Amino acid sequence: MKKLYEGKAKIIYTTDHPEILLTQFKDDVTAFNSLKRGIIPGKGEINCQISSALFKWLESKDIATHFIDQPAHSQMRIRAVKIVPIEVVVRNIAAGSLCRQTGLIEGKILPFPLVEFYLKNDELGDPLLTSDRLLLLELASQKQVEQLQSIALKINQYLTEFFASCQITLVDFKLEFGLDPQENLLLADEISPDTCRLWDQQTKSLRDRVLDKDRFRHDLGKVEAAYQQVRQRVLEKLGIR
Repeated sequence: MKKLYEGKAKIIYTTDHPEILLTQFKDDVTAFNSLKRGIIPGKGEINCQISSALFKWLESKDIATHFIDQPAHSQMRIRAVKIVPIEVVVRNIAAGSLCRQTGLIEGKILPFPLVEFYLKNDELGDPLLTSDRLLLLELASQKQVEQLQSIALKINQYLTEFFASCQITLVDFKLEFGLDPQENLLLADEISPDTCRLWDQQTKSLRDRVLDKDRFRHDLGKVEAAYQQVRQRVLEKLGIR
């Protein structure tokens, strides 16, 4: 294998098949545009297992993904795609940057799922994109933008219901997509406590309910335990041992 790319949370390797890549999930964690860094023991394995299980489950719902299989606990084989440089964020409840930028109170249930697009560029701070800026920068065609929004809303519906069955509230989450050689949009990257804001429905404590990377961001402690709790509930619900 040859290292193709290393990001903040994953390393991508080539394989002997040009259209198949291998993703190695890392224990590294970052926040605030990499200004805060750390290690969560076992995070790579946990996120890989959660992502693999959810990708496979979404495939059963006719959501096309880059997932092929999981050859090892912290490794995922994926289809090679050209990543669309847009982060798609879906919000169901006001939290994080939405509260800071709008004054909405954290925890306010939104009247409809809010879909936002952000430029995937760390140097620029991943800025929020308007529809006109999307077209100006030629990041995607109008048809692709409409497809991204439509797919994201479908995924939100499926994941919201799924996590609710695990006694978890899906507050918001980030998605990334890629284009295969036939220019089809495939869900890529990962779905995990790194990319989702998840609140435990089994507690009323504002501090204890956090089951995602916000525990690291805001020094809430017990980060690994929270990730493990999400893995346990997801895998149990899907009947995976």
